[in-house]
Amino acid sequence: MAIRFTPAERWRLTGFALSAAGAMLFAVKGVLIKLIYVYPIDSTSLLAVRMMLSLPVFAMVGVIEWRRRPFDKRPDIRSIGLAAVVGIIGYHVSSWLDFEGLATLEAQTERLILFTYPFLVLLFGRVLLKHQLRLHALVGASMSYAGLIVMFGANPSRLTPMMLGGAALVLTAAATFALYQLFAREMILRCGPGLFSAIALSAAGVTLILQFLATHSISVLALPPHAWLLISYLAIFSTIIPTFMMSAGTARIGAQGTAIISTLSPLVTIVLAIVVLGEPFGLPEAAGTALVIGGVGLFSWIESRRPAPLG
Repeated sequence: MAIRFTPAERWRLTGFALSAAGAMLFAVKGVLIKLIYVYPIDSTSLLAVRMMLSLPVFAMVGVIEWRRRPFDKRPDIRSIGLAAVVGIIGYHVSSWLDFEGLATLEAQTERLILFTYPFLVLLFGRVLLKHQLRLHALVGASMSYAGLIVMFGANPSRLTPMMLGGAALVLTAAATFALYQLFAREMILRCGPGLFSAIALSAAGVTLILQFLATHSISVLALPPHAWLLISYLAIFSTIIPTFMMSAGTARIGAQGTAIISTLSPLVTIVLAIVVLGEPFGLPEAAGTALVIGGVGLFSWIESRRPAPLG
């Protein structure tokens, strides 16, 4: 007997499917970057090319979103400028730190460090905006950071200055992305999610390309065809497509539902890092991964069950 779903159930199931697919595509990013780093390209050049390929799509979406809005519902110049600044923090500064850290850090470790950013959102919310810090958030954060300590402390011989430097860069990337998430909420209310994403990503794309042009020669982009193929995959399948998938999924199941689904992301990265890159994975890595994902998953699950604030 065929299972029948109501339109509302199909809507939510589609949201879960879109969010899951988007999270898994984002998870491939670290592995693709490690494969691209085999070729003579640095983080600034790679980010610039990624945005050169992605920017036309985001700019087009921005134009469409702008034109479909009634005149009195369009954000003012100040809101557009603030959205651009927030986007530069989240998609230029944070991405550059992340890509730079990946040059010396394993892909699976990078993904787990980045995965802890929701706790940094809460910390900055408490420090900057006086938000309440709840017990389940502290428990989840303690579990997750304990997991990172287990992973790093199990084999001290692996803790080279280069690896620790990469971990510090990725942790700073998580912190700047947490700031982006904190301030993006207000900008999304002003601009709407589609227009905000287009403004934020377009602004970051422009500044990344300008950074590249100011510091590099165009000749560094003379790469083998296989490198360009990998970079194209990075731009299309780990940037453009999952960005819109996650947005569409969030519109159907909400931010907390998307956060829970996103716990798939580190698992996908770990499997690919082991299979494709040959990264080590033993008992300490398994225990650390379980603690990190368990901490974030516990926090996201409890947050999803809290009633939404009124008005």
